Amino acid sequence: MLAVSLVTLGSPSQLTGGYLYHRRMADAAPDHGAAVDFVSFPRRAFPLPALWGSGVLRRAGGADVVLIDSIAAAFVAPALRIRRPAVPVVAVVHQGFGGIDHGVVRTRLQAPLDRSVYARAARVIAASEALAEELAAGGVDRSRLEVVAPGSDLAEPEDPLPDLRLGRRLGLLAVGNWVERKGIVELVEAFARLSPDAATLHLVGRDDVDARYSSRVRSRLAGVSGRAVVHGPLPRSRVATFMAAADAFVLPSVREPYGTVYGEAMALGCPVVGWRAGNLPHLAEDGREGLLVGPGDVPALAGALARLAGDPALLARLREGARARGRSLPTWEQSAQRFFAVVSRAAGGAR
Repeated sequence: MLAVSLVTLGSPSQLTGGYLYHRRMADAAPDHGAAVDFVSFPRRAFPLPALWGSGVLRRAGGADVVLIDSIAAAFVAPALRIRRPAVPVVAVVHQGFGGIDHGVVRTRLQAPLDRSVYARAARVIAASEALAEELAAGGVDRSRLEVVAPGSDLAEPEDPLPDLRLGRRLGLLAVGNWVERKGIVELVEAFARLSPDAATLHLVGRDDVDARYSSRVRSRLAGVSGRAVVHGPLPRSRVATFMAAADAFVLPSVREPYGTVYGEAMALGCPVVGWRAGNLPHLAEDGREGLLVGPGDVPALAGALARLAGDPALLARLREGARARGRSLPTWEQSAQRFFAVVSRAAGGAR
């Protein structure tokens, strides 16, 4: 049995982004001859978690291989320079240099710390091709880079499917926390430009992450009262049900290292709409699996949604394209198989 320590920040039970990815890998580990033990930094203001660096590395170093989550890389960096573990280190990267959703100052301080960790890693696992390209452009040796995308199989939809249109021509779905990067404000602004009978918008995700941004979203929602439904966070089975029932999944996120929700939506036959940014162009082609518009172009986003509402044939064609693309994306089992193959090679086949 391959013993794996995975170094992260805070509770590994959080069901967002890289946390969900790592939890899925840990759950699948026994099927691949491995066992994953999480070793966490305490969640404190940047850069205070680095004070625990030596202790975290000491606890993690008893395994056959140490995985370092990119969210914790900057906090590991100082200790890793002083005391490198006797076992191989693998970086698992879900965000670019300097992290994501941070201010300019923190990003500039964190980026060189991230680079120093990735330079010392035997392998660097990136969650998407777009992210791998960014890492390579930033100096990570391509020969040490491996891409292991998240799985796109979410859960079995409930039966029967709900009516998300609520008397209108489209049922639109967005799944994402209310933070600036996700583009919820721009989505609501674009939606407000549609005729009242065009669509009903369903928003799923936490609204308590950024109070100031959430206030902006709610002020925009006041203009579409009765046409938008705020659900808050929902269980995975319910999210799958909404994706299967929606006419389109809309999330104009300006930066998604992978964009798991887009893949999940397409795997359930739901076409996607968003900015031509981040990893989305690697997942969907404009006019085939969805509609992609220029980042920040709210009128173009509104136009894309209006096209869907006014052209049932286009919507049907995109739905078929999304379903076909979804079948080509990896399942979580396939992702886990590739993930542990990379980790095992890095560990030198230690069992």
